Amino acid sequence: MSDHATNAATETFVAHRNLLFTVAYEMLGSAADAEDVLQETWLRWVKVDLGQVRDQRAYLVRITTRQSLNRLRTMKRRREAYVGQWLPEPMLTAPDVAEDVELAESVSMAMMLILETLSPTERAVFVLREVFDVGYDEIAAAVDKSPGAVRQIAHRARQHVDARRPRKVVSPSEARAALESFQRALETRDPQDLLDVLAPEVVLVSDGGGVKRAALRPVIGAEKVVRFYLGGSGKTEGTITCDPTVVNGNPALVVRLDGEIDGVMAIRVEDARITGLYYVRNPEKLSRVESETPLTLR
Repeated sequence: MSDHATNAATETFVAHRNLLFTVAYEMLGSAADAEDVLQETWLRWVKVDLGQVRDQRAYLVRITTRQSLNRLRTMKRRREAYVGQWLPEPMLTAPDVAEDVELAESVSMAMMLILETLSPTERAVFVLREVFDVGYDEIAAAVDKSPGAVRQIAHRARQHVDARRPRKVVSPSEARAALESFQRALETRDPQDLLDVLAPEVVLVSDGGGVKRAALRPVIGAEKVVRFYLGGSGKTEGTITCDPTVVNGNPALVVRLDGEIDGVMAIRVEDARITGLYYVRNPEKLSRVESETPLTLR
């Protein structure tokens, strides 16, 4: 490829990099794996004759989708052997992502867990269609299915997700208010304050990856969640602090023990109370939280 062609390919790739990363991340739930997919996409992209490509954005999305599908199928075995509960790798996002309510919901911890229940092809179709509004013909080319089959898959995946997603999407300000109340309750360690901000049916999912202490199964119910937290923090030696941030497009807390990051706590809010807590403690999933610049996505 000539220098001119390489420069053109590079400019196009860079222009769409955030979009491609988001597609890969929403399919894989891992920022590290999404970065690997982008590298594979780039290696294939620079070999393409750009003069033969009618829609470069669509072509890049197609390459990224195929590489993500390949990786997703191999990752399934890794997930099955995972110790305890698996949560997506937390991703720092710019504050303005939270203002795009639909995008913020699509990358939230709660939604990413729902997407985990789809088959690889269903997940790809749902992400491309529902999140990025890609046409059925383009999706069909990306997943090697007919447009008619893709429509059926999209309908089935949408029904599956709609049955499990929150009843309504809350505003960023409502989510921030719930998080602030939760942070104060955590810092005071007052059981009643915690119960006041948690919904009775709240579910806590914690991911230690077999390295850090975490519940092997979801903890369900406000009183059980409070006992789990207070019991665990009571055994912890050192000073625990919580710093608000934006993770996966939603308000979250970075929890530190004696100044060192211990985990990331994301929340799901409905009717001004917290219905989901997602606590990532696996050290392999936390390195980017300290080192990466928040992503703008898209």
